[in-house]
Amino acid sequence: MRAIDLFAGAGGFSTGASLAGCSVEWAANHWPEAVEWHSRNHPDVQHLCQDLHQADWSQVPAHDLLLASPCCQGHSRARGRNSPQHDASRSTAWAVVSAAEYHRPAFAIVENVPEFQDWQLYRPWELAMNALGYSVAPHVVDAADLGAPQHRRRLFLVLARTRSPIRLDLQRLQHRPAADIIDWQAGRWTPIHKPGRAAATLARVQHGRQHFGERFLFSYYGNTRTARSLDRPIGTITTRDRWAVVDGDHMRMLTRHECRAAMSFPDTYQLPDNHRLAVHLMGNAVCPQPVRQIITALQAAA
Repeated sequence: MRAIDLFAGAGGFSTGASLAGCSVEWAANHWPEAVEWHSRNHPDVQHLCQDLHQADWSQVPAHDLLLASPCCQGHSRARGRNSPQHDASRSTAWAVVSAAEYHRPAFAIVENVPEFQDWQLYRPWELAMNALGYSVAPHVVDAADLGAPQHRRRLFLVLARTRSPIRLDLQRLQHRPAADIIDWQAGRWTPIHKPGRAAATLARVQHGRQHFGERFLFSYYGNTRTARSLDRPIGTITTRDRWAVVDGDHMRMLTRHECRAAMSFPDTYQLPDNHRLAVHLMGNAVCPQPVRQIITALQAAA
């Protein structure tokens, strides 16, 4: 299959598609940093840095599979939904309709948070895709069930120019533990009991020691008040530092390479040296290994 990638970001969709045997022909994003790093990792792909509301679809190469991950912030409960900025972010989904209308590829896969289906304009959006001849099959999946060492629930809409929606046979894989991604020799370790350490942090560490021993994870930023075993997948990787790892009397935040591993990108995938930028790119990406499983299942069902 020839594929294009809308809202390509760091390249999770493109990487997963490549792993599934697709030829990614074109990728676009409005953020220059994302386009730069996508192009470094996918040098044979044609790139466009532009607001996709303004895209000239006649300049996009022919393709069989449209991949798209429209902005999710306007749908996520974690970000709130009632602001003009979020109205603009939600509107990015209409670029998928525009692209599909021009090229009419056989298939499209659209990724977003599950709350995308709660959007007041979701039904008109779905009807627009139906009017173009596409059936729509929603699949809500946890990345941990499809090969990523991370719990990350996302909606994948499988669109096909078929009379009936295509329901994929997605085989649940054995979960990979967070321990798989931790490099105990990496990162900047600091004493847990250093001056200024927040009481809430110390409470989380104490909970972890009581339940998991000397090595465990916990959410340094966020509302999670309990620690997390390394024997299960890590929680969702976000666009900002969130997860801390404890080893005895010391702790540190995850490195950018550990975030990459948690997202199921290959170890060879290039990241910027700037930690904050790398974490943002990873937290905003689609997990490649689940994408690989989804596209492989689509190929089998088509």
